[in-house]
Amino acid sequence: MPVISMFYGIIIRMFYFDNKEHQLPHIHIEYSDKKAVLSIPDGNLLAGDFPANKLKLVQAWVEIHKDELMADWTLAVSGSTVFKIDALK
Repeated sequence: MPVISMFYGIIIRMFYFDNKEHQLPHIHIEYSDKKAVLSIPDGNLLAGDFPANKLKLVQAWVEIHKDELMADWTLAVSGSTVFKIDALK
């Protein structure tokens, strides 16, 4: 599962062929021992548990990069290589 971005200790990943379980475009996020799944492009929490302050950072990042995330999603579900996306600065 490729890492597409990393900032403030948060790792953001996108699985290949991962459109079965959640049925929506989404990303997997990790921080310390917490893991969650967020939908694209709205940043809603689909599964997991995440610290509120870090979740807000990721949701802001999703809003800024939603077009790039959707392009990566299209690539990922077809098994193609995804592109890195700039970190939140």
